[in-house]
Amino acid sequence: MEVKSVAFHTLGCKLNYSETSTLSRMLEADGFAKKDFEETADVYVINTCSVTDNADKECRQIVRRIQRRAPESMVVVIGCYAQLKPKEIAEIEGVDLVLGASEKFNIVTHIRELTKGDSAKICSCDIDDVQGFNSSYSINDRTRTFLKVQDGCDYNCSFCTIPLARGHSRSDSIDGVIRNVQELASSGTKEVVLTGINLGDFGKGNEGGRQKVEDFYHLIHALDEITEIERFRISSIEPNLLTDDIIAFVAASKRFMPHFHIPLQSGSNSILGAMRRRYRRELYADRVAHIKQLMPFACIGVDVIVGFPGENEKEFEETYQFLHDLDVSYFHVFTYSERANTLALEIKPVVPISVRNERNKILRQLSFQKMQFFSEQHQGQTRKVLFEGADKNGLMEGYTDNYIKVQTPFRAEWVNQLIDWKL
Repeated sequence: MEVKSVAFHTLGCKLNYSETSTLSRMLEADGFAKKDFEETADVYVINTCSVTDNADKECRQIVRRIQRRAPESMVVVIGCYAQLKPKEIAEIEGVDLVLGASEKFNIVTHIRELTKGDSAKICSCDIDDVQGFNSSYSINDRTRTFLKVQDGCDYNCSFCTIPLARGHSRSDSIDGVIRNVQELASSGTKEVVLTGINLGDFGKGNEGGRQKVEDFYHLIHALDEITEIERFRISSIEPNLLTDDIIAFVAASKRFMPHFHIPLQSGSNSILGAMRRRYRRELYADRVAHIKQLMPFACIGVDVIVGFPGENEKEFEETYQFLHDLDVSYFHVFTYSERANTLALEIKPVVPISVRNERNKILRQLSFQKMQFFSEQHQGQTRKVLFEGADKNGLMEGYTDNYIKVQTPFRAEWVNQLIDWKL
């Protein structure tokens, strides 16, 4: 049988990257040869995001690029955009197969049955029918891997399409996570980043009558016992699900890094209410203060959305001042974009695009200042840095336990090693 080649392109979050990596390994195990996306391949798989309007446009541009380069190749589109708008994607010239949330992990079977020239085939379902959990992890180099332990979301924030794209909250078992981590340890991985759509809900949606408690606190407790992994990180956790017990556990742990990423979205209580978030700014401030009380050196990242419908100058100023005064280290700033089938579309007035972009710029500048200040506070300290394998123009990068980036001239013997580093 002729060996076919496959190339992947991933848009969006770390969860998508972990799933792409797993799907790639599945196809390689079935005999496909993996190629770089810029090379000519028999099959191209695009794993899409739909958090912003830009991700939708990017998907279309990528398909057009493949059409110009390799018109005879198969194009498969999977991911959140594929679940939300399968017919819209199927109408893009050059797309051969669209796989929704329930079918992407059956990609091997679908590709084997594919024939170029037929009209685009859609394999999707109602998102409420999506059941079961498919574990996945990314391995780009051995240094750090993103391990999916949870999927889906039971929240209904007014701006978000993720529950429509990924379904209800469900997760791996603690035993399943441990098996994956041990497999990663045997391959030389030093750091595992736990990822999910809503990590704090780990344990919800698990099937079967297990005797032991399955929740996020018990998961991190179990992982802390795995001595072969040097470092664990928690990728993102909702403030209302980040308990005192979790914070205290990380503070006392030798393996869980003093690094939290906590979505805020707005520093204005009225906007948080319109967003249908499950907390208020006072709880968020309390979580940050508690972390800093136990771990003064901890790094705290923040997700924030600007330009949400109805956000006036006063409410944006509330967000700016709240973040300015908060002892956090950096922000991921998202410009609000309208998504179909979300409640936010009904909220008025709409914030002009130019105002949204200006607010984004203001908060990104504040984030830059925050990270500079956080890094300067640690000057002169010696902290362990895990160096990564990429040679970037003669330089290598690594991160301290509390997520300060370090650059130094490339030394092969330092790759995937923890080095004591004076900042």
